Amino acid sequence: MADTYDLIVLGSGPGGYVAAIRASQLGLKTAIVERENLGGICLNWGCIPTKAMLRSAEVFHNMKHASDYGLAAEKISADLDAIVKRSRGVAKQLNQGVTGLMKKNKIDVVMGDGKITAPGKMTVKTEKGEEELSAKNIIIATGARARDLPFAKADGKRIWTYRHAMTPPETPTKLLVIGSGAIGIEFASFYNDIGVDVTVAEMLDRVVPVEDEEVSAFLEKSLKKQGITIMTGAGVKSIEVGDKGVKAEIEDSKGKKDKHDFSHVIVAVGIQPNIETIGLDELGVEPDERYHIKTDDHCRTNIEGIYAIGDCTAGPWLAHKASHEGVIAAETIAGGDPHTMDVNNIPGCTYCHPQIASVGLTEAKAKEAGHDVKVGKFPFIGNGKAIALGETEGFIKTVFDAKTGELLGAHMIGAEVTELIQGYTIGKTLETTEAELMNTVFPHPTLSEMMHESVLDAYGRVLHM
Repeated sequence: MADTYDLIVLGSGPGGYVAAIRASQLGLKTAIVERENLGGICLNWGCIPTKAMLRSAEVFHNMKHASDYGLAAEKISADLDAIVKRSRGVAKQLNQGVTGLMKKNKIDVVMGDGKITAPGKMTVKTEKGEEELSAKNIIIATGARARDLPFAKADGKRIWTYRHAMTPPETPTKLLVIGSGAIGIEFASFYNDIGVDVTVAEMLDRVVPVEDEEVSAFLEKSLKKQGITIMTGAGVKSIEVGDKGVKAEIEDSKGKKDKHDFSHVIVAVGIQPNIETIGLDELGVEPDERYHIKTDDHCRTNIEGIYAIGDCTAGPWLAHKASHEGVIAAETIAGGDPHTMDVNNIPGCTYCHPQIASVGLTEAKAKEAGHDVKVGKFPFIGNGKAIALGETEGFIKTVFDAKTGELLGAHMIGAEVTELIQGYTIGKTLETTEAELMNTVFPHPTLSEMMHESVLDAYGRVLHM
């Protein structure tokens, strides 16, 4: 006889395990099915362990510039094996934390490959054989994986995905990163900081192309200054893998093709959802035009009782978006009517050096949407705390609707901006205008004062510039 639940969650990433916890809090008998590690890709192979690696690179970078702070650090070096070991330790600690949360919330954990065989029915292939589960509702939270290039299939030796790059078999000497989104730029920044010769090839005309154009331009200039070779408008046409390296044919923005030698390649050209083997075609679950699962505002699919959240659905493909969707889905299943999510209020963060953070519309997108805009900017060099920290590179930019004063977007590049962006995110959620932001007292001395000054600058009232 099948084990029966109110809810089964397929996948235990930041969307899945949060959905399970919220459902349990609401009194639903809940099970979670996971084929690999509790916490999913984000916790075990993505967001968290990569940030541990980037923190090591940041410390190493600061050690190399110790003299700027009146300090001396001699004979310093980066030990990639030790960096990876620390990163894996961080992931293990958090994996154990999720395991504890499942026990605390009385959520049954079934380890194995799950397949939905009918609405409310799931078969799980475990180490002991097949297990049958049933539930009134199912949430699909199976996430996504790195997308391969047809001519550059990842082999874990010379051609890597993000996962290989986190546990590298050896230290690259000359690294090609294909793609300049968040994942590509973060790994380019990490490997450059520990002394690797890095080249980034981006097909579009600028790096981090989803960001504001001024942020993209500033980052490209900064990365080049750090020694990274940036090729925009560049397409990688072919890759030949040898025993000692890789030969890549790259066509530049002018149409000229040249072959370049690298020791390793990281492919960071997007994701594809993990939905092929979980029974969706047989059920008739409808995909969108990019083959992600189509959902409504409450995460419902077109099949009654089946929901989907996170990276297997439409973007943005971010852990915090998945978690929030998990809460929405669980509360809907429990009979509630939760607020739906406005994707314009979801912040994005890139943990390269310097960091990038943003929320809402870029200046260009705001204009495309028909807004008359007021734009303010304030540089890090004008902030006392930034100068004291020795972090004077960067700026904060805010975009307002000129008629209503609505905060349309905020865009930052510089030290710790991934922590600062939440202030603007709260402001957008509260539907703030420039008046509330201007009348807010920001503490001194802090980096956050630049947020205030950027708002003031949009209205011709900037004080320290």
